[in-house]
Amino acid sequence: MCNMKILPLLLLITLIQSPASLSVTVSSSKPTVEVHEHTDAVLACEFKTEKDQNPRIEWKKKGKGVTFVYFAGKFSGSYAGRAKIEGATLTIHSVTQKDSGEYRCEVTATEDHVNLGETTVSLNVLVPPHVPSCEVPSSVIAGAGLELVCKDKLSIPPATYSWYKDNKALSPSVDTSYNMDAKKGTLKFNSVSKKDSGLYRCESSNSVGAPKSCVAQHLKVIDYELSLTTLIAGGSALLLLILMCCLGVCLCRRRGCCKNENNKKSGKSYSPPPPPPPPTRHVSDQSKHYRDQVCFSGCH
Repeated sequence: MCNMKILPLLLLITLIQSPASLSVTVSSSKPTVEVHEHTDAVLACEFKTEKDQNPRIEWKKKGKGVTFVYFAGKFSGSYAGRAKIEGATLTIHSVTQKDSGEYRCEVTATEDHVNLGETTVSLNVLVPPHVPSCEVPSSVIAGAGLELVCKDKLSIPPATYSWYKDNKALSPSVDTSYNMDAKKGTLKFNSVSKKDSGLYRCESSNSVGAPKSCVAQHLKVIDYELSLTTLIAGGSALLLLILMCCLGVCLCRRRGCCKNENNKKSGKSYSPPPPPPPPTRHVSDQSKHYRDQVCFSGCH
C-alpha cells in the first residue's frame, strides 16, 4: 500500500522536471532599439532548439505589408551590402529614418515538435534637428494680428521651438503682447506695434543633436496713424471737389449743354413724311396730231 502511494508522487515529479514538449524558443534581449541616424543598429535575436541543430532563420519588416530583410541566407532590397547576421542577431549599418519600424525574427526548426518560434524587435532611428523653415513677413500694418510659423519636419523625436528677436530669446509673460507655442512653433501677436519691428529667427531642438536655427528675417511694422491736421486737410479737399462738381453742373445747364444732352437721350422727334409728287401726263406725238385734226375739223 505504501509503495502504491509513492509511485504516483514520483511520476508527478518526473513530469515536472522533464520538458513539456520538444519545441524551438525565440526571444530578444533588447526588444526596443533606439539609435542615432547614420549609426549601426543591432537587433538581438536568441533561439534554442531541442533537436534541430541547423534551423532556418528569417528576418521580416512589418509595414503596410511584410517585406523580407533576410531570407534563404541572403539579404534583400536595400539591406543587401549593408547588413550582417550572426547567429540570429541582425546588424544594420548606417541606418536612416526609412529603417525605422518593427522587425520580426523567425526561426524554423523542422525536427522539433513545435517547429516555429518568433520574436519582435522595434527599431527607432533618432534624427537630430534640421534647419527649420521660418515664415516671417517683411512688413505688417500696426494694429493688425500676426502669426509667425517655424517648422522642422525631419527631426525625431519631434523638435521643440524657441523664437528670438534681435538675438534675444522671447519669453511670453503677462506683460507681453505675444503668445508662443513651443510644440507647434508659432509666435502670435494679437496687435502689433512699432516696437515689434526687428530681426526674428526660430530655433529647433531635441535630445539627439545640437539646435539648428533659420536665418534671421526683418519684420517692419508700418504705422499709419492720421493726425488732426491731415484729417482737416483731407476733408477740405473733399468738400472743395464737391463744390466744383456742383458749379460745373450749374454752368452746363445755363449754357444749354445739359438740355441738349437730355434731348439727345430722350430720342428723335417725329416729322411727317413729305407729300408725294403730282402725277405727270405724257402724251405721245401721234395723239397730239389726232387731236389737232379733230379740232381743225370742228372749228370749220
